[in-house]
Amino acid sequence: MSQAPSPVSDTVWPLTIYFESACPLCNAEMTNLQLRNTSGMLAFVDVSAADFESPLPGVSLAELMEVIHAQAADGRVIRGVDVFRLAYHAVGLGWVTRGLSLPGVGRLADRTYPWVARNRHRFPRWMASLVFETAVRRAAEQAARRAHCMSGSTCRTSSQTQ
Repeated sequence: MSQAPSPVSDTVWPLTIYFESACPLCNAEMTNLQLRNTSGMLAFVDVSAADFESPLPGVSLAELMEVIHAQAADGRVIRGVDVFRLAYHAVGLGWVTRGLSLPGVGRLADRTYPWVARNRHRFPRWMASLVFETAVRRAAEQAARRAHCMSGSTCRTSSQTQ
């Protein structure tokens, strides 16, 4: 496994994630992270925008399109699964980060992610919908609502809004 910055380090946050919104799989996962990003520890930049130019030193647009990249607050560039490890930690999904950091699971994730990234446009749209736009999406929306309610805002239960 590669060495990501420590998630508890203040030099990581905010973490800017560079992703391709034109990819249904990528866009669905980033939407879920955005919903959970109630602390503002993550920023999101769409690299598929027509006028996008890479702000990362020494990283081309082609490289950004090849695998997910992020930039820590201190300027370090993070690539691949380490981006997800940090992002999941930032949105309160530490159990996912811990799972992706286990020796066997972590190595498997690090080895298979480049293949998934290269083939991401071949995954059918229904697969992204099934995985990210159903249960995972509902869980992200509920987490965002809970965080909003805990911030002192007036909240309604689902039975009150119907």
